[in-house]
Amino acid sequence: MTDQTIVHLMRHGEVHNPHGVLYGRRPGYHLSDLGRKMAEKVGDSVKDRDIIHLRVSPLESAQETAQPLAALRGLDVVTDERVIESTNVFEGAGFGPSAGTLRSPKAWRHLWNPFKPSWGEPYKEVASRMMAAVEDARDAARGHEAVIVSHQLPIWSARLAAEKKRVYAHDPRRRQCTLCSLTSLHFVDDTLAKVTYSEPAGDLIPTGDKAAPFSAGGAPEEQRP
Repeated sequence: MTDQTIVHLMRHGEVHNPHGVLYGRRPGYHLSDLGRKMAEKVGDSVKDRDIIHLRVSPLESAQETAQPLAALRGLDVVTDERVIESTNVFEGAGFGPSAGTLRSPKAWRHLWNPFKPSWGEPYKEVASRMMAAVEDARDAARGHEAVIVSHQLPIWSARLAAEKKRVYAHDPRRRQCTLCSLTSLHFVDDTLAKVTYSEPAGDLIPTGDKAAPFSAGGAPEEQRP
């Protein structure tokens, strides 16, 4: 008898970031009011699914996004460092319309290789740690469903790795991973059968966040609001 298991990769909701800082792994960045509504809507949309395991990045944005689902399903939150945001040398810098961070000559030495990337944690390493967490979540929820709450770049890297695509050869502007979206990995035993994608809170996403010029950890973006 085969086990059919689904691991949903959920991106966190909108973060309160009025100064347009690339916040990365910095503490103190919480969901905005809209982000909380997003998290509640996604939790409500999946509350009747067979979800028995919840694994979450340690950052506040992810922990807060996970809370509605945890409450609705009566799940314990397993905090997992492996699904945290990627590192980025520009963390803490401003990336608002007038910041000009990337125009500074001091920044150029970090931008020479977008395929690694040269400004932060290598894409392959992000994909490797994410897939290890996915496998653990799959094992914990065998025959059922699990949710991992993470961030845009880690989720996209995991998807590319799961689909056996090159994680470093992608356009950050084309990542299919909007706020509070679900990238769902469907397994038959240990084999990935398919990947599906949905946006349960899509109607709440600000228009500007649907086509951002940079992506999380890939070049400075995810740390948009």
